[in-house]
Amino acid sequence: MKTLIFLGIYVYCVVAQGGNRRIPNSGQNPEGNARIISGASEVNLDGTYQWSFQSDNGISAQEVGQIKNANSQDPAEEAQGNFQYTAPDGSPIQLSYVANENGFQPRGDHLPVPPPIPIEIQKALEWNAAHPEEDDDGSGKPRRLR
Repeated sequence: MKTLIFLGIYVYCVVAQGGNRRIPNSGQNPEGNARIISGASEVNLDGTYQWSFQSDNGISAQEVGQIKNANSQDPAEEAQGNFQYTAPDGSPIQLSYVANENGFQPRGDHLPVPPPIPIEIQKALEWNAAHPEEDDDGSGKPRRLR
């Protein structure tokens, strides 16, 4: 989680600096360099934060984060955000995500979708779930197929 936050801040800083990197010109900026046209960042003492930016070449991103269950034995960080840009082929890319104790969970129409689980595998998984006592001989080792 902290790596994701650090990566987001790093990307924000790199884009904010601009530098001499050439970014494909989308017609808004004759030099071809992206410029940040708006940006905001706020970090609070309670662990919540938010940041956002928008560049003149159509890239924008935002994220908010907080600590869930802060007063419990198992506090968890959570970040929610989204970004959008135009791909080199001209298609719009929009991605939203949640990152928490369950991992990074992206959503976007451009993301690949896994194929369906074959019916034989699905039946085997259902059978295993219905018969957990037959999977364990008490040794802690996997059973050998005969």
